[in-house]
Amino acid sequence: MTDTPLDFGDPADLDQLRHQFRAWLSAHPLPQRLPDEPVPVFLHRWHRQLYSGGWVGLDVPVRYGGRGLSALHQVAISDELGACHAPGVPRIGYLAHALLEFGSEEQRLRLLPRMLAGDDVWCQGFSEPGAGSDLAGMSTIATRHGDHYTVRGQKLWTSYAQYSGLCLLLARTDRSAPAHRSISAFALPLDRAGVTVRPLRAASGDDEFCELFLDDVRVAQAERIGAEGDGWPLAMTTVSYERNALDTGHISKYGLLVERLRRTARERRGDLPDGLLSEIGRCFVDYEVLVAHARRRTAERLSGQVAGPESSIDKLLMTTTEQRLYETALKVFPAEQLRGEDGELFGEYLYSRAASVYGGTSQIQRNIIAKRVLGLPSGN
Repeated sequence: MTDTPLDFGDPADLDQLRHQFRAWLSAHPLPQRLPDEPVPVFLHRWHRQLYSGGWVGLDVPVRYGGRGLSALHQVAISDELGACHAPGVPRIGYLAHALLEFGSEEQRLRLLPRMLAGDDVWCQGFSEPGAGSDLAGMSTIATRHGDHYTVRGQKLWTSYAQYSGLCLLLARTDRSAPAHRSISAFALPLDRAGVTVRPLRAASGDDEFCELFLDDVRVAQAERIGAEGDGWPLAMTTVSYERNALDTGHISKYGLLVERLRRTARERRGDLPDGLLSEIGRCFVDYEVLVAHARRRTAERLSGQVAGPESSIDKLLMTTTEQRLYETALKVFPAEQLRGEDGELFGEYLYSRAASVYGGTSQIQRNIIAKRVLGLPSGN
């Protein structure tokens, strides 16, 4: 189902790129995770390996360390990785494009090559204890003093900050301006005085998430990304890449499971109840809608359309597709399979439950769509 996921004006060399990448993957297979190796350390080794082959930052201009190709070329690589169950292209693409759009030329030349190469590891300081899904409600303050700011506040759910050296940080710089126009972005070194990183250990034992405490942290004006007040559009640019299922490789990953469910439905039609067959059909519909929408969003980007609140639609579609897929898979496939080769499938099901929370809750996404896309009035 995923051999030709894009069919709108593909560059003539896109198939050639796919074949080249498949050949490279055959010669450079995914490295094995070492015993007790933290996940981000393993993923960083994979990042370095992909970069050494020229597969990171395909749609970033050459002068900033990329290959100067189109967004479709980068999407094709993400799709190939998803199709072979490999970890995706390092999730720095959305940060790189935020820097490309809002950073100064000096910042692009200094930060982007090191980001793409994996020389600098970045995290994302957006969410807060009281503003996880609604970024406009953040309370972290950056107060300006001439050529620098002092930042005070707290960030939460900052993934793998303990393994990062830099943070793309959002803070409010104008308390009198409207919420969406008062946020600015900074490239904050995490070894700066006043920064405390505290990992949060989950019940599973994983410490993916961290708290960041910012106690009068001094940040230079030159470390601000874009103008004051550019934080909100920068954040929207970031999440538009984070939420497009083609950028992340989720399309091909979901497609493999959808095809497996369809094949099982044909083979076991006499065994599966009609209700379960209907659920499999609904998974197929969800998947096709997501594919069509992801293509549309990619086409809009290629035409130069600026990212906006429509990315909330992407987030809802991905959440619905992913959760229904894994819920249905658990009903279709025997328990002994889930304990054996498909143990990973059960883990994916468990992780899918968080999809309606991370990156903005589904409730917040619906509010954004209602107010900012459809223009509906707020309720009393």
